[in-house]
Amino acid sequence: MSIGAGIALLVIGAILVYAVDVDVSYVDLDLIGYILMGAGALIFLLGLIFMFRRRSTAQTTRTVDPVGGERVTQTESRTSGDPTI
Repeated sequence: MSIGAGIALLVIGAILVYAVDVDVSYVDLDLIGYILMGAGALIFLLGLIFMFRRRSTAQTTRTVDPVGGERVTQTESRTSGDPTI
């Protein structure tokens, strides 16, 4: 979702900077467009970073054997990407 929001902000900012030619006295639309484009690029990059970060889970199983003592089994799995997609 953050990748789509970043692209949307980039597009809205580019439209304000390059396509809208309205002279408003109390607001600078070019500056607002550049701010939106910067925020969109930042949100897009953060979305990519969070999507591609590695996730790991660890599972520990303990079995108590009265004769031999305690046996511990630990497994770890690493997945890449977003598991919800």
